[in-house]
Amino acid sequence: MKVQAVKLPLYSIFTFMLLSLAIAGWVNIAQAKSSVDNSILDKSSKAFVNVVKKAKPAVVHIRVEKTTSGGQHRGQEYDEIFKHPFFEQFFGPYYRHQQPQQPQQRERKQRGQGSGFIISKDGYILTNNHVIEDADVIKVSLSDDREFDARLIGADPQSDVALLKIDAPKNLPVVVLGDSDALEVGEWVIAIGNPFGLSQTVTVGVVSAKGRSSVGINQYENFIQTDAAINPGNSGGPLINVRGEVVGINTALFSKTGGYMGIGFAIPVNMAKSIEDQLQKQGKVTRGWLGVAIQDVTKELAESFGLKQTGGILINEVQEDSPASKAGLKQGDVIVRLNDTVLEDVSELRNKIALIIPNTKATLHIIRNGKEQQIKVIIGEQPSDFGKRGFSSNKDKNSLEDFGLSLQDLTKELAERLGYAENSGVVISDVKAGSPAAEGGLKPGYLIEEVNRNKVDNLQELLDVLKRSSQSKRILLRVRAADHSRYVVLTAK
Repeated sequence: MKVQAVKLPLYSIFTFMLLSLAIAGWVNIAQAKSSVDNSILDKSSKAFVNVVKKAKPAVVHIRVEKTTSGGQHRGQEYDEIFKHPFFEQFFGPYYRHQQPQQPQQRERKQRGQGSGFIISKDGYILTNNHVIEDADVIKVSLSDDREFDARLIGADPQSDVALLKIDAPKNLPVVVLGDSDALEVGEWVIAIGNPFGLSQTVTVGVVSAKGRSSVGINQYENFIQTDAAINPGNSGGPLINVRGEVVGINTALFSKTGGYMGIGFAIPVNMAKSIEDQLQKQGKVTRGWLGVAIQDVTKELAESFGLKQTGGILINEVQEDSPASKAGLKQGDVIVRLNDTVLEDVSELRNKIALIIPNTKATLHIIRNGKEQQIKVIIGEQPSDFGKRGFSSNKDKNSLEDFGLSLQDLTKELAERLGYAENSGVVISDVKAGSPAAEGGLKPGYLIEEVNRNKVDNLQELLDVLKRSSQSKRILLRVRAADHSRYVVLTAK
């Protein structure tokens, strides 16, 4: 069979050659790019490795032991088991024919564990208060397996920070404390600790959010949120940025299972620095105090108070003989700035006031009667019974809490701001989302004029009416909003 040669046009040959060269070039470029990418990944990986190598020696494993009394002796425990109906149907009523025994109290040893990190070459260690709280014995193990007894220098339950000291040879490995204020959402962070007793465990993630408050963990909250895995035992360990600086103390996880679910919280190291300094110098923390009950300004409250926008902090109550009362702050004032800092919410004001040294002068920018003005105040020292002191509208008098309502007396100033002619009644200051009150359409700023067909002029009268009522889970309210009033029936869940 004769094969005929096919002649290609000259331009086709050139096209083929150019295409071959282009493909070869693309392959080379792809290979070069892949090499560059691998180099970048390799460098990133080594950067994490170097940070961890440098930080791990300063991360410690903390084990605690405390003695508690309580519990029952073994015989009593067996009695309780066989008294169960499941056993009685087979073996008869085990417990009915025996004399009841008094449970015998006995002491028990409880053990716990957590993490911490060394911040000075002479052995000072930062951790969480809840790791060492009420401990009789505190043991600290270093990364090289050396173990030391630690003593508590001081603790601050309100922020959950504690400072320990070990008497170890000098020149201990330490971590560098960074600047948590400079931390940005999206930055890589590394958590090192001892989850479930697995010492020197490293997890990596990003900063998911900053300034998390109202989490309900501590009294003073300004958490860094991260998705770096934080599990039981990580508490007290460091959260580290890619430069090897500690930016937070790992404190808690959000979980419905008890394990990691992608949300962890760390105390910002800048807050911890201030607390650590006071604990080291005086063994306790002294905080600034203003003496007001406050709440965030919602859209509804902003409209009720004639404010142009939401934001700021509304003063519900001013405590007698407090720095706030001496400075002339009033119920109904809206605080918008502290010195030169614009305030976003209650937590921000609370945290900043707490960090001010007592007897320091501060300037509050407030809105009163629609006009902004400045109030000079001398910050006081937080009383030892802080949190126990009551206001005239405290929770003891707020007997509609089960219905989702927070209340306060209607003062002359509030009546003027809310547009109510008479200086009597009880003002709704807050409505809990999803509560019976919210479902009934009640909102902050509404005025309660009657409870169960009884006129009420203040919180005390409201309390008296409820005490006389035979119904505790169902109430009839007559509420007023501006010029209109209506009746609302609320049923507690």
